[in-house]
Amino acid sequence: LMQYPHGCIEQTTSSVFPQLYLSSLLKLEPKKKNEIDRNIKAGIDRLKKFQLSSGGLAYWPGENGVSDWGTNYGGHFLLEADLMGYAVPPGVIENWKKYQRDAAVNWTPRNDRRYYANDDLIQAYRLYTLALAKAPELGAMNRLREVKTLSNSAKWRLAAAYQLAGQSEVAKNLVANLSTEIPAYTELWQTYGSSSRDEAMILETLALLGGEHRTKAAPVAKSVSEDLNRSGHWMSTQTTAYCLISLCKFSGADKTSAGLSFDYTIDKQSGKINGKELISQMDMNISGIKTGKVTLKNNGKNTLFARVILSGIPAAGKETDAASDLGMSVSYTTVAGEPVDVAALEQGTDFVAVVSIYNPGLRGDYHQLALTQIFPSGWEIRNSRMEAGPAMVANSHSDYIDFRDDRVFTYFSLYPKQYAVYRVQLNAAYAGHFYMPTVQCEAMYDHTINARASGKWVDVLPAGIVP
Repeated sequence: LMQYPHGCIEQTTSSVFPQLYLSSLLKLEPKKKNEIDRNIKAGIDRLKKFQLSSGGLAYWPGENGVSDWGTNYGGHFLLEADLMGYAVPPGVIENWKKYQRDAAVNWTPRNDRRYYANDDLIQAYRLYTLALAKAPELGAMNRLREVKTLSNSAKWRLAAAYQLAGQSEVAKNLVANLSTEIPAYTELWQTYGSSSRDEAMILETLALLGGEHRTKAAPVAKSVSEDLNRSGHWMSTQTTAYCLISLCKFSGADKTSAGLSFDYTIDKQSGKINGKELISQMDMNISGIKTGKVTLKNNGKNTLFARVILSGIPAAGKETDAASDLGMSVSYTTVAGEPVDVAALEQGTDFVAVVSIYNPGLRGDYHQLALTQIFPSGWEIRNSRMEAGPAMVANSHSDYIDFRDDRVFTYFSLYPKQYAVYRVQLNAAYAGHFYMPTVQCEAMYDHTINARASGKWVDVLPAGIVP
């Protein structure tokens, strides 16, 4: 989550929200505590840039429309950070509360499930955040409770709102005999959700209700943990973050745990762990290790679950082209639009990277697509937005474009059978031999929709040398 590159309201919040609770699970060294503290403060500062004059939060900085789920989620994080002593500007919270109150009071059920799926959950979450802010809208809560088609996910979230509002009996009656299992559903762009995310929200509610509900919460916590640990199981940033948040809140509230007690050996390195924390993690220095043998001895009463996690990136030049339910082609042209071979460019050459994306129409509308272009270090990006005069290249509509020193992120939606073309003007600035990484496009909330074009080595030749 902390390394995910895309900075929308949801992913900005997801990257920092679980960090609020890490100390309840892990023993953090001072260096790590300071890093987390900086991350949370940076997240608060960035979220301020999403706030509109209405008090709601946009999906991208500078957008005019409010993201209702993003407003709930981002506001939830700001409230929790404020409760933990972080400095959140009072004006940000007050303006956010005003938007939430107005939206809660004026909400009515919507029947168009294509565009308003999970709309009742959005309202229930909104009411939960208002109750957390000590400004519960009981009238709106009661009206939502009377909706006959209210989903189980919304009922659980509404119960949490009642609990926070001091209506404990209403909360418990609302979820009495209510299933904690959520049927699997496709990721929805309105809430960036999944059945695992909704199950994590149920776990959070059970932890909040406390008492006998902790017994009911135990199998839900086990299910959420298994989702996080399942090998090869892809999870979106929203789902990952909320699973972590709920497990932290559930486990952190358990003051009876005996914690961890075990001996370990990694090759010839050995040590002992004793503490009240529920998780222990350490970096394995694998350089020079020949056997790769890890030994654990459990000295405590808790069952331990051990994991060895290895990660890496493909070696340069080993990537392959691939596509899944998304078409993509990459080409390069002169500024005048003529094809150009970028394998060997003369230093100082201006040229254009052209990426065409196509929705084949097999799975309906595509929302929150992210195109990632990382360029060789010998090429410079010419950001037309920073230069005087009209744009030198024309692009299809996008929701947001994020220019970095060596890369460009473009975010957009595509309807069935629709093409989009995005161009980036470049300059072959520095002579040398460089690697051009993979060009990739993906749906941020559905990993099965993606396409990539493999990278390759390129040369920038000194001026005056013609290839």
